[in-house]
Amino acid sequence: MTALRVGLVGAGPWASMFHAPVWSGGPETTLSGVWARRPEAARAVAEAHGARAVTSFDELLESSDAVAFCVPPDVQSGLAIRAAEAGRHLVLEKPIADTLRDARALADTCDAAGIGSLVMFTSRFSAETKSFLERAGSIDVAGARAAMLTPAFLDGPFAQSAWRRERGALLDVGPHVFDLLTAAVGPIERVHARGTSRGWLGIHADHHGGAASDISISCSVGVQRGRFEIELFGPAGAQRYDVDGGEPAQVHATIRSALAAAADGRPHTCDVHRGLDIQHLIDAVERSMHEGRATLVSRAG
Repeated sequence: MTALRVGLVGAGPWASMFHAPVWSGGPETTLSGVWARRPEAARAVAEAHGARAVTSFDELLESSDAVAFCVPPDVQSGLAIRAAEAGRHLVLEKPIADTLRDARALADTCDAAGIGSLVMFTSRFSAETKSFLERAGSIDVAGARAAMLTPAFLDGPFAQSAWRRERGALLDVGPHVFDLLTAAVGPIERVHARGTSRGWLGIHADHHGGAASDISISCSVGVQRGRFEIELFGPAGAQRYDVDGGEPAQVHATIRSALAAAADGRPHTCDVHRGLDIQHLIDAVERSMHEGRATLVSRAG
């Protein structure tokens, strides 16, 4: 098997902690290059993983079969469209764009270009999550609770991230919650959301089929370890899942295999269209908070 050459855009904490180790880990992929706004940071990440730093995005495209992005959502969408138009497969961070309009444009470009895509809803690539979703599919869910609570905005490598501080936990960790919750319970049709000045977001969601869920999200609470929890309730009892991310080596290998399959024309559940689905939910939650009422999730156009 010829390894897929993956170029990495970005050299921040998540690029060095996650993306570079994944794509340099082979055998399905190799890290072909790193490009970032800060050349010295790109060199540090590249050298640590046996790759080279490149001086431009165009140079990265020329030396890569696929491009992985680890940059803010508003930067990602524009560069990803350029990469797709150049025929490169995409690895996208969540959310896939800053706005619903840009997310739609990115999905449309991927379709027109006929390229493969993968969105890093990382928990979805663990064996434990796969097992949970199989169990969830066998029960009649009447209601659910979900929470993702972290201290990420209080201290640590992501505390000073400008886009995270500006847009809040909804864009940072909300996509993970929405993705796993809707995979377990079904599509969300209406949301009623309320955020507080202290960084707590509460959402009530009505799902297709009649189930309801309550979601709590915050990146500003001093819990020792982040909590990502989902609990499903129905006539037959309850199912609880404490999401821990899975064993890294297994998750990394699954992600590499998924990208290789997507590049070979075998789409993954977590592709750009899944990213667009989640962007619709983000948009609905933001509209609900702005309008102060329940809001329908519009998937038209």
